[in-house]
Order: sequence, then C-alpha cells, then structure tokens
Amino acid sequence: MQKRFKLTPVRLLVLGYLCVIVLGTVLLVLPVSSRPDGGASFMDALFTTVSASCVTGLIVQPTNTYWSEFGQVVILLLIQMGGIGFMTIIFALMRLGGKKIGLKERTYMQEAVSAPSMGGLIRLTGTILLGTLCFEFIGAFILCFRFVPDFGWGRGIWMAVFTAVSAFCNAGFDLMATEGNDYPSLTAYSQDPIVCIVVPLLILIGGLGFFVWHDIRRNKWHLRKYALHTKIVLLASAVVVVVPFLLFLIALNDLPWGERILSSFFSAVTPRTAGFNVIPMSIDTRAIVIFLTILLMFIGGASGSTAGGVKTNTLSVLALSLFALIRGKRSAQAFGRRLDDENVKNAAQFTTAYLLFAMLGVLLLAFFEMGNGYHLTELIFEVFSAIGTVGLTLGITPELTVGSQIVLCVLMFLGRAGCMTVLLSWRTPSAPTAELPMERVRIG
Repeated sequence: MQKRFKLTPVRLLVLGYLCVIVLGTVLLVLPVSSRPDGGASFMDALFTTVSASCVTGLIVQPTNTYWSEFGQVVILLLIQMGGIGFMTIIFALMRLGGKKIGLKERTYMQEAVSAPSMGGLIRLTGTILLGTLCFEFIGAFILCFRFVPDFGWGRGIWMAVFTAVSAFCNAGFDLMATEGNDYPSLTAYSQDPIVCIVVPLLILIGGLGFFVWHDIRRNKWHLRKYALHTKIVLLASAVVVVVPFLLFLIALNDLPWGERILSSFFSAVTPRTAGFNVIPMSIDTRAIVIFLTILLMFIGGASGSTAGGVKTNTLSVLALSLFALIRGKRSAQAFGRRLDDENVKNAAQFTTAYLLFAMLGVLLLAFFEMGNGYHLTELIFEVFSAIGTVGLTLGITPELTVGSQIVLCVLMFLGRAGCMTVLLSWRTPSAPTAELPMERVRIG
C-alpha cells in the first residue's frame, strides 16, 4: 500500500522546528525554569520558546528576572539551535558518530541551509559549526571587558556569552532587566564603543549567510572568484548599513556626536533581525526612526543565515529585474552574469507571500486589540518584528491579548521556517500534468 504522507525535505524542516518548539515549551513550563512559585504559564513558555527557537527576541516576560538560570540556559540552547539550524546539528552528530551520510541526508541539509547544490555540504557543515563557535567566542571574550567590571566575574562572563550568542544568532534576547526596568535592552550602553561595535559586527557576520562564509573561506581575497550570490549579498549588505547609518545620523541630531555615531551604527544594523536597541523605542519615537526600523526589519539579512526578513538577496534580484526592464534587457544582470528567470520568479513569489502574511497579521492584531487603544503603527511594528524575526517592540508585546500573542507566534515561525517553505510543505508531490492554455493578463 502506497504511503499517503511523504517526508520531503521541506516537511522535515517544518516538523523539525515544531518539535524543537514543543520540547522547549515543555522545559520552560517546568517550575525549575522560572523564578515565580508554580512555574511559568503555558502561554509564557510557548511564546518564549517560539521567540528563542525562531531567533526573534520578542518577549512577554523579562529574561533576566523572570527565568531562572536553568531557564536561561534552555533559552540560550534554543537560540543556538534556531540560529545554526537543527539539521546542521543533526548532520554534525551523524558525522561524529561515524554514520554514513547518504543522498537523503544531504538533500535535507541542502534545504536547511539554502545551499545551491549538494556538493561540499560536509565541508560547509564544518564551516558553519567552526565559524559559529569562533565568532561567538571572540565576541564573548571582548564583551567580558565590559560586563565583568559591571557585574562581576561569574555574572559578567555569563552575560557576555549570552549576549554574544544572541547577537550572532540575530536573536535579540538580553539579560539586562532589573527589578525597576523590565525591558531596557542595551540602552545603558549607548555611549559604549565595545558594546555598540561588537554586537552589530556579530549580527552582521551572522546575517551574511553560511554559504557566503564558505565562499569567502574558499576564495579568500580573490573577489572575482566569488559566486554571484556572495557578491550580491556583500554589496547589498554594505548598502543597507551605510545608507540607514547616514539617515539615522541625521535623525538622531539631539544626541552628542560620540553617542550619535555609535547609536546610528547600532540602529542601522540591529533592526535587520537582531532586536537589540540602544535608543528607547516607543510610539513617541520620531516617525523617521520608526519607519526606517520597520523598513530594515522587512529587509533582514541574507538567505541561509541566522537572520530573517525578506532577505537582501531577494530584494536585490527584484531590483535587478526592474533595472533590466527599464534598460530594455531581456534578463536581469549583475557582475557580468545573467540571472536565471526562475530566480526572479521565486523572489517575487516569496516577497508576495511574505507581505500577504504580514498584512494578515496586522489585520488579526487589529481585530484582537479592538478597544485597547493601540495605534496602528504599534501593530504594524510588532507584526514586522515578529515575521522578520527581529524582536524589537514599541513596548506593547507583554500587554497584548492571548489571541494576538498566538498570531505573533505563528508569524515568528513563518519568518524563521520561511513563508514559502511552510506553504510548500502542504503540497503533495505528484506527477506532472498537461499544462492549460496560456493567456496574458495586463499588469500595472
């Protein structure tokens, strides 16, 4: 009898994330995971697990004062697993165990890290794990010079490690909460060059993508040998850092120059799916700052990275396609290469699905929060923060109704697993059928 349900790579990816969420929720709901008597509520545990495993950073309870040391370790492990991907960890364990890695396992790994082909996947896995540990260790080591003097050896080292992992995985969780201030993020370090430089650099490196690391490691400084994907990601990443930095530099004109430069650089990087902030965020924040932050949350990092968003390479492909249309070219071109038309089609489909889910999320939040007095801007901000797996908030996340928090959980899951990935997981593989007659529809 033929099996009706086939475990495709896409379905395995979705089911894997769901299993991680279930396990994390079970661990966080245990009394040992939280400080209040009786343990955390199911909704608090679920929301925190989804946010951590989807490397988002939205929280309904302050990480430092609500969750115990055990709970913080669970959250950190969820962030690490969500950042590098559970398939990468499984792949590495199979290698350590001496198990032969066949075609099926390579197919699953290729889907998980968005690799262009199955060739070199074993070496790519080594690059991912070694690179992750090295960058996180270096980041934590440098941050110790700031946090150890402030919090002591034990607490300072733990905070440095937690912050480095959270930053590299683009998660945005922090341990800065105090009894009088539940959600300060890194605002106390807006004038500190160590924090305001190290944290954004970790975010940028994690957001470049594993394939880009592998390409750079293989070709070193021979830029012409880089793959087209690497060239596009590096150029797009530079643009979406420099331009917002200059705009923030203009917008934050009430700050002293030293703090203004550091805060502008920090604010230009972290909205691209990290969730830390050094300037207080609320509905009273300047409109241009809120708009730029939403735009950066929408853009995100690169495909196959720890970042979320619609992805820099996706928007680059759409922009190149538009330029080709304006110039009268038949296909999009970049760096002396012609882009596959299928790439343009996939980019348009992914962006469309992303925006549709975001608009649906705003609609549902507006429905659930009727009568609660929230401004539309606040709801839009929360939605793009969730689906972009960012974690920034205008301060309303803990006060949202359960219905809205469930919507945000779904959006965080869609943002991390991938909107198209989740949609394709429902598709049943079938034999190709005859195509219908074609007819054109007017566009624009």
